[in-house]
Amino acid sequence: MSHTLKTEGRYNYIEAGEGTPIIVLHGLMGGLSNFDAVINYFSENGYKVIIPELPVYTMSLIKTNVKAFAKYLYQFIEFKGYNKVILLGNSLGGHIGLYFTKLNPEKVKALIITGSSGLYESAMGGGYTKRSDYEVIKKKAQDVFYDPAVATKDIVDEVYETVNDRNKLIKTLAIAKSAIRHNMAKDLPDMSTPTCIIWGKNDTVTPPEVADEFNELLPDSDLFWIDKCGHAAMMEHPDRFNDILHEWFKSRKF
Repeated sequence: MSHTLKTEGRYNYIEAGEGTPIIVLHGLMGGLSNFDAVINYFSENGYKVIIPELPVYTMSLIKTNVKAFAKYLYQFIEFKGYNKVILLGNSLGGHIGLYFTKLNPEKVKALIITGSSGLYESAMGGGYTKRSDYEVIKKKAQDVFYDPAVATKDIVDEVYETVNDRNKLIKTLAIAKSAIRHNMAKDLPDMSTPTCIIWGKNDTVTPPEVADEFNELLPDSDLFWIDKCGHAAMMEHPDRFNDILHEWFKSRKF
């Protein structure tokens, strides 16, 4: 199933289904298509799934940070007229979801994070000294997954194009610095929003101990593991990811 990107006002987004809104937040180099399985499954099971295109590379450099992205998300939710939403974020998207929830808990019914930054950022934005070497970038893209075959040529090409675009590279590094500044460790114990943590056991970008720490610090969280899985569980094991999340929704009556 393919989905058309809508443009409304200053927002570009994919939208499918009817019901409780799930807003999906993509990562730093994650395309909207990374969540095809999520949007297909949940849009057919009683939810409205919305994936906004985050302004990761289009905001001014001074606004290229986690706080500004959370503000953009707030404005998007207001624009769409949603009261309470479910947020689902991978990598940087998880961090934006966490920061938004810290600032606007009344807007968030539930939060799902997978491979989220927010506690451990050393892997973000680094290692691009050989960015002109396609094979080096290919290896970095493959390392995101347990199964390197998941890193298709399209994915590798997109990463290669991003890191070789000077403007995008500068903003990638700015976001990495922002992620470190916006470490959530002290905030999480005060965040009572129900949170589902789905993590790859073989994630080398945000290792398993990061998921354990999220689970320990968040007051109302459940942690689920996916074996033989790297940093993007919803891409590498889409059926398992969807099953875990749907069962969690049922158990929490969302």
